[in-house]
Amino acid sequence: MQPPDALDEPLAPTGGLAFTVEEGAAGQRVDAALAALADVSRSQIKRWVDEGRVLVGGRAVRASRLLALGETIEARPLEPVALSLEAEAIPLVVLFEDEELIVLDKPAGLVVHPAPGHPKGTLVNALLHHCRGQLAGIGGVLRPGIVHRLDRGTSGVLVAAKTDLAHRGLAEQFALHSIERVYRTFVRGLPRASAGRIDRPIGRHPDDRQRMSVRTRAGRPSATRWRVLGRDRAQGISALEIQPETGRTHQIRVHLASAGLPVVGDVVYGRARGEEALLGRPALHAARLGFDHPRSGARLCFDAPLPPDLQSLEDSLALETDDDD
Repeated sequence: MQPPDALDEPLAPTGGLAFTVEEGAAGQRVDAALAALADVSRSQIKRWVDEGRVLVGGRAVRASRLLALGETIEARPLEPVALSLEAEAIPLVVLFEDEELIVLDKPAGLVVHPAPGHPKGTLVNALLHHCRGQLAGIGGVLRPGIVHRLDRGTSGVLVAAKTDLAHRGLAEQFALHSIERVYRTFVRGLPRASAGRIDRPIGRHPDDRQRMSVRTRAGRPSATRWRVLGRDRAQGISALEIQPETGRTHQIRVHLASAGLPVVGDVVYGRARGEEALLGRPALHAARLGFDHPRSGARLCFDAPLPPDLQSLEDSLALETDDDD
């Protein structure tokens, strides 16, 4: 059900889904509204409807049925088919590890968890080898140990759980938005302000189901804070520090693009130029992650430096800070 490249959003437990129809979804077809609310393709929703797994007011409905404000939609998807997960000796950069959890500096290009069509070569496969049996059943058979995600093209700090206690504790902190998350990125554009906040709901793009967008009638509340670290006025590129207040799919990239500040190298949301596309991924890095240890309660904070490709990009820029003006 979860898209393979979702950005840092806490994973919901497998099971039934329930939503209350709010103003944004009122008047929409069941299949269109539920696809946006559940973050699932419309074709998948149609299969659930055809099998009687979608209920409105406790009754099975047709996909074309229009929703009214305040109604409750329930979906009962089939249990996912377990993939045959294999442990693989993939190198990991470990920032911290104890008996409860492991903190990693994920490289760009590494998919976090297996999915149909990509069963191997993921972070989960690497963790199964590194942790040697400790992840069995932690967080579900498809994503053992995984509490949150980073896009395939995003590098940086990521935490995984090794025990049920750690998984529950970390998932609760993500749900409460008490996790400290700081990203570094480079964008095409020169913001006039030194800082700002983007508060726009995010949902599936109305015309392209593979993309997310702020142009949606059934988006989920999403907010992103940003701060300018420097501007290269000649090249029209700015370095930003990002602090997402929520964790929606592709949130940072979608929000920045909607504000006229597309991420350098982002061919999906940024319409990257030829030279930017050579970077091979969006210039986005999870630089810091802070949370309370789920057993001891101690506050932990981990930083990951810019990887070589983004460091080279930064070195190629003549960044001026507001203090330089």
